[in-house]
Amino acid sequence: MISGPVPRLAALAVLTDGDRVLLARRENRPDAGLWGFPGGKVELGETLFDAAIRELEEETTLRARAVHVIDNLDVIRRNADGQLQMHFHLVAVLCADAVGKVKASDDVSEADWHKVSAVLGGHLALSKDVDRVLRRALEFQAAFQAVAGS
Repeated sequence: MISGPVPRLAALAVLTDGDRVLLARRENRPDAGLWGFPGGKVELGETLFDAAIRELEEETTLRARAVHVIDNLDVIRRNADGQLQMHFHLVAVLCADAVGKVKASDDVSEADWHKVSAVLGGHLALSKDVDRVLRRALEFQAAFQAVAGS
C-alpha cells in the first residue's frame, strides 16, 4: 500500500479539426484564465481514454473517440519555501470524430476552436506545454496519414 502523497493522474483530450484545435480556458487555479486542452482527473476504476472522453464532454459538450496517447507531462508546483503544493501527471490523448457543438461547461469559462497557427505563434495565453503537446499531435496525425496513404 502507498503511503503519503502521490501524483494525481489526469487526462487531456487533444482534438484538432483541419487547421483548428479545441481549447478550453480554465476557470480555476492553478491555470485560471489560461487556455489548455480539456481534461481532468482520472477517476478510480476509469481508463485513461474514458477519462479523456468524459472530460471533453463535461467541459465542451463535444463527444469524440479516443485514438492514441501522444504525450505526457508532469505539472509540479511548489511554494516560495520549496514545499510541494501539487503534482499532476497529465497524459495527452489524441481524440477524433467530434460530434456536437462546442459549449463551455463544468470548470471552464470558455471553450472554442482556435487556429493552430495562433496557438503555435504564441497569440494566446496558454497553460504550460500546450504548444509542445499540439506539435506532437500534429506529428502523430501526419505520420498516421502517411501510413494510411501508402
